Amino acid sequence: MEAVSVDAPITPVAVVGPTATGKSDLGLDLAEALGGEVVNIDAMQQYRGMDIGTAKLAPEERRGIPHHQLDVLDVTETATVARYQQAAAEDVEAILARGHRPIIVGGSMMYVQALLDQWQFPATDPQVRAKWEAVLESEGLAAIHRALQEADPAAAATILPTDGRRMVRALEVVELTGKPFAASQPTIGEPRWDTVILGVDRETAELDDRIARRTDLMFELGLVDEVQRLVEVGLRDGVTARRAIGYAQVLAFLDGEYDLAEARERTFIGTRRYVRRQRSWFRRDPRIHWLDGADPKLLDAALDAVRQVHPPSTAPPR
Repeated sequence: MEAVSVDAPITPVAVVGPTATGKSDLGLDLAEALGGEVVNIDAMQQYRGMDIGTAKLAPEERRGIPHHQLDVLDVTETATVARYQQAAAEDVEAILARGHRPIIVGGSMMYVQALLDQWQFPATDPQVRAKWEAVLESEGLAAIHRALQEADPAAAATILPTDGRRMVRALEVVELTGKPFAASQPTIGEPRWDTVILGVDRETAELDDRIARRTDLMFELGLVDEVQRLVEVGLRDGVTARRAIGYAQVLAFLDGEYDLAEARERTFIGTRRYVRRQRSWFRRDPRIHWLDGADPKLLDAALDAVRQVHPPSTAPPR
């Protein structure tokens, strides 16, 4: 790579966007080109043992590049945005202190905004949360959605009626603060650490095909066996892990709710639906520099986008 001024700042690069667009590979390429370390920002890749269903890069696929916030939770633990925000921020600060470039890679929407916009979270109350989680467990999504419609119609209109955990959180916030859930949302400003935010997307038909092929591959590689192993270490007891796309469908298959073909189809449909939600969320952020994941010169385009905002860091390529 070309030489740069010794005064050039080292700023993080975030690679975000929908599932299956090619973010992980681009993150590795950028880390090699810019002397970086990867910080995962995919909520479910935080879980130990949830590898196949999250498309987590195996250690031997990481090209010797340090990765952070992978395999930091047991499946019985609850993944929270607040825990991630603190831990990932510490990772980013440590990477910068080493003179390396943090490459933040993933597509968990609220995690991205929490980390880069320093989202200040409203208070939580275990009893209030437990009350609404009990409603979700006993009465289902429709009951939670009706309760949210009564308490905060605007939140009910914007949160997917299939996203039970987020509806529970919205009800908790409304009950504790007396304010609409939207009042607790972060505002988009200058990203923390002056981070350059790159978005990777693909044409819809192509992306749907990639999702279908990825789903087939996950089942071929042994997703069912992976879920069975995780059940033995408490997957069913987890609040967030057992609801992950793919894992929830395989658990339903193991429980006899439908056959394996339907589990695969429901996984594909759930992933495709999630991709549409990711796209809608990220497209609202004007700071994102969008790239075509199908571009054969994707890395060059990404590096050009980084240079347009900041000069390359002085950290040597790997």
